[in-house]
Amino acid sequence: LISANISNPRTLVGLAGPPAAGKSWLAEHLVEGLVSRGYSACILPMDGFHLDNSILQARGLLARKGCPATFDVLGFIELVKRAKQSMDDLFVPIFDRRLDRSINAGALITQDTQFVIVEGNYLFLDQPPWDQLFKLFDQRVALTADVETLKSRLIQRWLEHGHTQLEATERAMANDIPNAKTVLEKSQSVEWCFES
Repeated sequence: LISANISNPRTLVGLAGPPAAGKSWLAEHLVEGLVSRGYSACILPMDGFHLDNSILQARGLLARKGCPATFDVLGFIELVKRAKQSMDDLFVPIFDRRLDRSINAGALITQDTQFVIVEGNYLFLDQPPWDQLFKLFDQRVALTADVETLKSRLIQRWLEHGHTQLEATERAMANDIPNAKTVLEKSQSVEWCFES
């Protein structure tokens, strides 16, 4: 599935899909598999580019956190470009779900990293400026699932975060499922697509 870009010392793999499709799980296993074969690999998560809650609140977007407008997409695109073009050490922001906020420079892409798994919902979105990302990947992998399966997983995710059944269902239906539909309906076709 994953192969090196022979014209570049670093290969970028885009891994996208709706919320609760299993992207993080697959990204971690891809890195583990590459490392076990002697390659150096890491994950560059789109979630590190969530706008802070204070900014979302000021813009009236807090209830829609996770939709395309709630990310620093231009900052994300620039870091993906740097990961592709530069073999310098690159610091990567990560998202802490427990704190519900991004942490700057929480991870590192080192000079010798051969594979970068770029993981997130909107990597293949066909709308600007997100559509700038598509051409940056050497390989593209999409995960998909039907809406009912995603709904069940998302409700379970919120239950595990301490929400009541009603709260979990409301959060999933009011925000997560619309975000999932955006991914499912407005993403470009890719070489590899798997049902999760």
